[in-house]
Amino acid sequence: MLLPAYAEITLAAGEGEEARRASDELNEIAERSGRPMLEAIAARVRGAVELGEGDARQAATTLRRARQLWQELDAPYEVARVRMLMGLACRELGDADGATLELEAARGAFEQLGAAPDLARLGSLTGEAPHGLSARELEVLRHVAAGKSNREIATELVVSEHTVARHVQNIFAKLGVSSRTAAASFAYEHHLA
Repeated sequence: MLLPAYAEITLAAGEGEEARRASDELNEIAERSGRPMLEAIAARVRGAVELGEGDARQAATTLRRARQLWQELDAPYEVARVRMLMGLACRELGDADGATLELEAARGAFEQLGAAPDLARLGSLTGEAPHGLSARELEVLRHVAAGKSNREIATELVVSEHTVARHVQNIFAKLGVSSRTAAASFAYEHHLA
């Protein structure tokens, strides 16, 4: 079925009316089918469209239903995708604690499942990279993993060596490692480099 992908693509392209039409059609199909998986897909898509339309309150309600359906289907990846959307809805509603709870739950599931593209998307939505790294720290980590010295990294990023050293120390602390080799190993293990 292409409707879920079509709805997401049109939503991402800023074509809200077309995304809504696709979501409505998908919802009708899901209601007629009576199949829980189709209902779960339709609810996630509908929640994403509602969020895209600026109706965070309705999106939160719809997404809670989607999460419940995916949990009943024992689909942890889909639950995590819905929780990411719920986190965004909570943020729109001014519920910072709820947003943090949902986004961290999504992050934990994506990490456990090894869903690197979803972790990257989550990082771009929240302004941070996976594992609590800032975007700049992730950039520095990639250079460290490539075997570059602080001086080489500083030259490439047009910052001081002192700034690079501070980023490296922050990376070590956030990743729980104590050497450049361990940081590089972590980066490759977690598909960050």
